Amino acid sequence: MQMSFNALEEQRVKMNRCSPVLAGIFILGFFFAAPAMGADTIKIGVAGAHSGDLASYGLPTVKAVELVVNDLNASGGINGKKIELLVEDDVCKPEVATNTATKLVSQGAHIVIGHICSGATKAALPIYRDAGIIVMSPSATNPALTQSGEYPNFYRTIAADDAQAKTEVDFAINIIGAKKIAVIHDKGDYGKGLAEFAKTFIEQSGKAEVILYEGVTPGALDYSAVVQKIKRSDADAVIFGGYHPEASKIVTQMRKKRMDTVFISDDGVKDETFIKVAGKYAEGVYATGPADVTSNPITQAARKAHKKTYESDPGAFFDNAYAAALAVTNALARAGSTESAAIAEVLRQEDVATPFGLIHFDEQGDATGVGFSIYQVQNGTYVQVK
Repeated sequence: MQMSFNALEEQRVKMNRCSPVLAGIFILGFFFAAPAMGADTIKIGVAGAHSGDLASYGLPTVKAVELVVNDLNASGGINGKKIELLVEDDVCKPEVATNTATKLVSQGAHIVIGHICSGATKAALPIYRDAGIIVMSPSATNPALTQSGEYPNFYRTIAADDAQAKTEVDFAINIIGAKKIAVIHDKGDYGKGLAEFAKTFIEQSGKAEVILYEGVTPGALDYSAVVQKIKRSDADAVIFGGYHPEASKIVTQMRKKRMDTVFISDDGVKDETFIKVAGKYAEGVYATGPADVTSNPITQAARKAHKKTYESDPGAFFDNAYAAALAVTNALARAGSTESAAIAEVLRQEDVATPFGLIHFDEQGDATGVGFSIYQVQNGTYVQVK
């Protein structure tokens, strides 16, 4: 049954009082007249690294989703249905992610926000695909996840690694002026995939050469062998594909050997944990990350809500996760259904306001209007430089 205008207006006023951000989304259709949903609640899974070394990447997503969902539930939910969150930890490990996905499917998740790491996402996606469940990641950047055509149920609110690698290579060659570049990776789907793109772009540039291409073993205590190879190569710059635990050790060992080689990495390293672990040796390190969106009113409201609720600043991929939560809940509302086909139609055809502006998703599942910028550690914090 369609709500009367007065009832709609009363709901809008209530939402405006509790959340200016969601008041704007309300106009886009959170109370859009639609067929009733069958389940008692709408179940949204949230999967990612919630413990272990990479928890600093996964926990901000949980908090972003909680903020959006709590606001919605306080205002009546979506089309009269409350939202239930199913939060599951995959520790960013592929072998755990398959169990996590199986558990979320068995719990009746209608849609999943996550996973966080590309390897874990790749492992879990076939399970969701076979169950007919849409998955939206704020951080899984491996290009094949959307470009291979294997996972039509997958969406993301972050650009792919080919765009990230191109940003890094262009910066290294055209801004830093590097002629000899060492490309190092952690052998994983994410890190190695990014490194392969970086290697290709360097070779295609005609302005620089790959002087060293090497994989390292994640979790090792000592990376002196690869550090020595970098030193002997006389590289002008290092491009590293991987996550902060390995990057912090490599950078630390380089600087202790008094190597001032420029170190450029990815959004797996653009995290405050990297700076805390590497300490003074983090200074000057470059890393790519989603563009700075602090001037966006939705971003400002979301970060203010995070500070009030959790008494801390948001962590890595928070803005991308908040965008994913807004896109998912808007699509559920506009579709008036938890059926994946109906949700997908909204995701691809209708814009939703997010920290990155108005976005929708292309036929492959990539979000429009998102990209990467270059950041540098300056005085103990990442600052956008390009």
